[in-house]
Amino acid sequence: MADSSDSISIDTETISLVAKEYLVKTRCGMVSVAVFGDLDKPALVTYPDLALNHISCFQGLFFSPEVNSFLLHNFCIYHISPPGHEVAAAPIGSDDLMPSVDDLADQVLEMKYRQRVLGLILVSPLCRAPSWTEWLLNKVMSNLLYFYGMCGVVKELLLKRYFSQEVRGSVEEPESDIVQACRRMKGRVLSVQQFLEAMNGRRDLSEGLRKLHCRSLIFVGENSPFHSEALHMTSKLDRRYSALVEVQACGSIVTEEQPHAMLIPLEYFLMGFGLYRPTLSVSPRSPLSPTCISPELLSPESMGLKLKPIKTRIS
Repeated sequence: MADSSDSISIDTETISLVAKEYLVKTRCGMVSVAVFGDLDKPALVTYPDLALNHISCFQGLFFSPEVNSFLLHNFCIYHISPPGHEVAAAPIGSDDLMPSVDDLADQVLEMKYRQRVLGLILVSPLCRAPSWTEWLLNKVMSNLLYFYGMCGVVKELLLKRYFSQEVRGSVEEPESDIVQACRRMKGRVLSVQQFLEAMNGRRDLSEGLRKLHCRSLIFVGENSPFHSEALHMTSKLDRRYSALVEVQACGSIVTEEQPHAMLIPLEYFLMGFGLYRPTLSVSPRSPLSPTCISPELLSPESMGLKLKPIKTRIS
């Protein structure tokens, strides 16, 4: 537990805001891992989207007091960043091998105790090979990065990938703070370009998803360009172990645009693993409040039945 100078008090939990940074060697190269919390607790591993790191992709979720206190009470958080995407990343040499999507996945796979993975929480996931539209758009961004660097056009295309029109603003409405923060990003050009090329070379995983028996919770914004991809993935997963939450008026990065919409589904999902809020810090709005939930729903078996495909409307 961090001392008071490095922490804030939320819901009776003292939550460290300072990560310990590690460089972990894998056969596919070095990977940066930022660790928050008690190392003795179960691991919650995150991986960000294209051109983002754990701060730009997840701080909206983890800085939400209710979500943060709930997750830090139950987990030690391990934020893994793709090569060259970490905070203060060193430049990647042009002679360095370009990782494939399988290589990036293998970097995560080489972490200890991978056989103990019990659940997946996916945000706007992709499981098919890229469509021609996505492939062409990624190629355009890759070429722009090569010739012009992280220029305004590339940033606009990335913002459309991440966020809904509601937060990107218009002539009448200003951009939201999260969009302005992303617009100021200064990603390493070569690492982003390599990530794009890796995404364009990914293979279709659809047929193998039926064999995935760990519980899966999928979030997707209704305005995400990958909305149909999330629906496809849900259709391929075993419905006994998976649930879908669609968030209204939201883009791909639900963790930043509408992190509050994730709280209740996350609580119900993690209840299936016996994970709860601290007894003294249950929010009146929380589904875990004793007055809001029936005892018969508290068993893992019942939670398995509750995790059928659902559609949540958050305005």
